[in-house]
Amino acid sequence: MRKLLCPQCKIPSFYVKDDQGNTLLVYVTDSFEVVPKNPNQSTEGFDLSTIYCLGCSWHGAPRKGVKY
Repeated sequence: MRKLLCPQCKIPSFYVKDDQGNTLLVYVTDSFEVVPKNPNQSTEGFDLSTIYCLGCSWHGAPRKGVKY
């Protein structure tokens, strides 16, 4: 399993948001699955259709990530 990178700054670290503005650190696998960085956390309640890069201002769909 490989992690996808941000198409703008090429780092693999992202986060997702829920309705209340809470964030969860995630990465995206090469099969476009959004996975929590901490395996003990759940993505339940978070919007997985938009990911936000931790390194720059980029945000978009998980499928927009790039493989390395």
